[in-house]
Amino acid sequence: MKKQSTMSISNIQLRNKASFKQAVRNSFTMAYRGLLKVRRTPEQLFDVTFQPIIFTLMFTYIFGGAIAGNVQNYLPIIIPGILVQTVITTSIVTGTQLREDMDKGVFDRFKSLPIARIAPLAGALLADTIRYTIATVLTFSMGFILGYRPEGGLGAVIIAELLVIACSWAISWIFAFFGVIARSASSVQGISMLVLFPLTFLSNAFVPADTMPNWLQWFVNINPISHLVTAVRDLTNSGTLGWDLAISLTGAAIILAVFAPITVRAYMRRA
Repeated sequence: MKKQSTMSISNIQLRNKASFKQAVRNSFTMAYRGLLKVRRTPEQLFDVTFQPIIFTLMFTYIFGGAIAGNVQNYLPIIIPGILVQTVITTSIVTGTQLREDMDKGVFDRFKSLPIARIAPLAGALLADTIRYTIATVLTFSMGFILGYRPEGGLGAVIIAELLVIACSWAISWIFAFFGVIARSASSVQGISMLVLFPLTFLSNAFVPADTMPNWLQWFVNINPISHLVTAVRDLTNSGTLGWDLAISLTGAAIILAVFAPITVRAYMRRA
């Protein structure tokens, strides 16, 4: 019996050495599993449905008159800022849900399946792109209801949405790494918020950088969130492609180059 058990484990391990084609197929299957979880527990989408609405209304009507003179003049400033802030913050969910699945033993059960070992991690990251898409659509829809009319046109808005989704997906690898190495989901969320909170609020997302003290402007100007917000504003408000777009894409590529390998390595060590 012991010999048979050892042989079956060895067979599973051999079968888990999947080809690239099978790994891609298994990853999409796991992504579909993530979407099924959302359908059964729709409250998981509260952060990408209610947050854009609440934040847009709150920031627009509280700060619109003080910063831009009126709500209409403030919308071209705040909508891109809310978009970036909402979607970037949503990327935290990747790490927390990954840690929860690992704590519950879900990934241990995946080990016994004849699938690529990387599939559960890749599937979780793929499924979260749907969350980012929902957040971007709702943010722009809310802005349109309030009277925001992007002068860059529909094509520029779509490019801006894809840019934010791509950058957020790259950042989600950082939080996926935290999810793999952390001891609990709450610690992942705590660490992630500690990183994101100052980056999002010490940026030009909500107010122009030149309204801040000089000692703070230097940080705001080099903040990667500020570059992403500026790139989105250039696209949506004027339809232009500036250096901030190149900087944002370069930063996303660097994050992927650094965190994707170490996240996969840390995950495979535990998988």
